[in-house]
Amino acid sequence: MSVPTPFEYAELLTEIKERVQVSRIRASVAVNGELILLYWRIGRGILKRQETLGWGSEVITRLAADLSREFPDIKGFSYRNLKYMRQFAKYWPSDAKGPQLVAQIPWGHIRLLLDRVESPAARDWYARATVEHGWSRAVLDRQIEANLHFRQGRGVTNFDRTLPPAQSELASSLLKDPYNFDFL
Repeated sequence: MSVPTPFEYAELLTEIKERVQVSRIRASVAVNGELILLYWRIGRGILKRQETLGWGSEVITRLAADLSREFPDIKGFSYRNLKYMRQFAKYWPSDAKGPQLVAQIPWGHIRLLLDRVESPAARDWYARATVEHGWSRAVLDRQIEANLHFRQGRGVTNFDRTLPPAQSELASSLLKDPYNFDFL
């Protein structure tokens, strides 16, 4: 039985590290997508009942308390977050492409879009650009502040051509998003 050369071993180690990084990112993207769709469904359930049954905002207060008690390790069921979920479902209805598009970005990005962007077309533009260019939340915030959607077409950055997918800012955001880890 032979012993690998230092080069052969380093090559194997590099290959394994790359596979781990790619798998972590894929897992984070999958978890994020499920979490975002869960939040949309929760928001849709609240919105639908408020519209059809005339429920008031007190139901959100009660849900926040009950869900937080039922799932104490998940911080995503606060009153404020449930209101965001309702707003999310309202602004991206089921017949639109929105839920699938925004399921690719972290919840913090979505909340920023809900807070800062009034126009549905502009929200979709920023969500699409975030996915395409791998913007972190800070970059997205700066782009919104600068009204980039008014000034720019599609070629905003060269991230997709110059950075490997494992190093994009969006991938880093997904790995750091506390909502993903709380959900798990």
